[in-house]
Amino acid sequence: MIFNKIKFKGAFIIEIEKEEDDRGFFARTWDKKELEKHHINSKIIQCSISFNKKRGTLRGIHYQIAPYEETKLVRCTRGKIFDVIIDLRQESSTFKQWFGIELSEENHKMIYVPKGFAHGFQTLKNDTEVFYQISKKYMPRYSRGIRWDDKAFKIKWPLKPSIISKKDYIYHSFKL
Repeated sequence: MIFNKIKFKGAFIIEIEKEEDDRGFFARTWDKKELEKHHINSKIIQCSISFNKKRGTLRGIHYQIAPYEETKLVRCTRGKIFDVIIDLRQESSTFKQWFGIELSEENHKMIYVPKGFAHGFQTLKNDTEVFYQISKKYMPRYSRGIRWDDKAFKIKWPLKPSIISKKDYIYHSFKL
């Protein structure tokens, strides 16, 4: 596994290291010791899948507040997404900054999202599936969201959103 730091402290893009032969390839996508060596929370409480029928579908931007803040390891297992994280850690030098990356079934990249971040994505292909490994149980009472088009962040989504859930659409603009 290759751990690539990004501008946010504690966040990583993780790439697989393929061992290829005539059959195809084999690669690790999870290694507790390697994750811990990079100070990544290796505790998984829940795994989830998001299946999205239409290109342009936007999910997010979601986060959970204390004491149920989550860390996530996110991978696109089918199709392609533009994945976005936002640093909501007030003490951070990158507070309110966002980062986006394409994750796809072709590039096999993953993003590690530390606690204190909001997360969302937009599908770039029809029939896209996203796999999440999550450190905390989902607790609706502690769940929060930010509008996908919030002027505080100015996220540059690659496509005009075609589908947004009612819940995601009515989130308010970000406030401290």
